[in-house]
Amino acid sequence: MSTGRRELWVEEPVGRRRLPDPVRTAAVRAWLIAALTLIQAVVAYLFTLAGSWLAFPLVLSTIAGTVVATWSVLDVWVTRQVWKQRNGVVSEPSSTARQLRRERRMARRAAREAGRIRKQRARAARRSARRGETVPEAAPETAGDAPAQAPAGELGATGTGRQGAPAARAGRGELSRA
Repeated sequence: MSTGRRELWVEEPVGRRRLPDPVRTAAVRAWLIAALTLIQAVVAYLFTLAGSWLAFPLVLSTIAGTVVATWSVLDVWVTRQVWKQRNGVVSEPSSTARQLRRERRMARRAAREAGRIRKQRARAARRSARRGETVPEAAPETAGDAPAQAPAGELGATGTGRQGAPAARAGRGELSRA
């Protein structure tokens, strides 16, 4: 049963994403400088109409303010381009940020795989130590090598494991064809 009341706060999807912090800071700075320059220009115009002696210095400072406002707008554009290049928003094949992301991703995958291999070897060593077996040290495997072989004594003459179940190949889940 609906109460018929609307919630006080309703999230609505926004048409555009929020600007990154450095770009937003530069944009706010540019808007403030441009607004102050416009106010200064209007005051200089009114002083000129009134014939005040302050009109001339105010016109000169308005010209300087216009130069600064133009520079601040260019600063927004440059900051935006730099942020895009560093953080990978540019979706061009030659984007530096895309290449850096790809390299970081590959490094993380390699580190995860190395950690998995270390854990598997440590477990195998603990298991064999409990059984009193000695397992010869194998060369480190890399991704794409042949699957690991079962330790000596694991498979019987029939190609089955300890309890008569068919032995599975490591990493593939297929039955061995012994």
